[in-house]
Amino acid sequence: MYSVEELGKISSQVRRDIVRMVSAAKSGHPGGSMSSADFLTALYFRVMKHDPRTWTRDGAGQDVFVLSAGHVTPVYYSLLAHAGYFPVSELATFRKFGTRLQGHPSVDKGLPGITQASGSLGQGLSAAAGIALGKKLDGAPEKVYVMCGDGESEEGQIWEAALFAAHYHLDNLIALTDWNGQQIDGPVDEVAGQGDLRCKWEAFGWHVIVADGHDFNAILDAYAQALSVQGKPVMILFKTEMGHGVDFMSGTHKWHGKAPSAEQCEEALKQLEETLGDY
Repeated sequence: MYSVEELGKISSQVRRDIVRMVSAAKSGHPGGSMSSADFLTALYFRVMKHDPRTWTRDGAGQDVFVLSAGHVTPVYYSLLAHAGYFPVSELATFRKFGTRLQGHPSVDKGLPGITQASGSLGQGLSAAAGIALGKKLDGAPEKVYVMCGDGESEEGQIWEAALFAAHYHLDNLIALTDWNGQQIDGPVDEVAGQGDLRCKWEAFGWHVIVADGHDFNAILDAYAQALSVQGKPVMILFKTEMGHGVDFMSGTHKWHGKAPSAEQCEEALKQLEETLGDY
């Protein structure tokens, strides 16, 4: 079992990977990848029951993860590589012609660890709810995890899926929102004025947990609480900071989908500890 200190080291390396991948590709989405790195690291290396050696896309015998906010593939691919789903060296092919590491997760090239193609925002929660219902009907004990964005939560399909999951008492479904307050066009509250997400999810019949998405003790406590809930789907709202870990990227929507230059990449890497070795 990975300690809090070890999780921190993994997430630091993941952030290094994110910056290098997006900079080399000259495209991609570093902001949300950086903000979600800590709670997704904890999920993959401490909480979720999964094994790359026996993984299959149908999710049999393992927990399942769906990335609904499909644009934040840099964090997703880095975690999958370090967890052993494919060679870490393959991260160097991110967004290159013919790569398995496409800009949004795809299943057409058979990349291990990818259960659901995503990127059309709002659809991943529906897919995860369907998978969770399937596991319920099969009597399978595993959980289904799905990560949404707060900007993505402006999509109507998110709330249709929320109603569905609550109606069918999908307590094997644990959703995570990267609540960083930013989206491509600016601060979320200025773009659509979502208001209090906690109250909204509770009104839709979900058990809601709010946690600091950059504090590993708080993150692990939130997951422990989520795993104990019965009779309702769970939403963990992780309060995070867009671009967390690099001072000039932090807290602004401007790095939602902007690639750092070579010089900016080097400056960012000076702020992030190399812990597992760069690819």
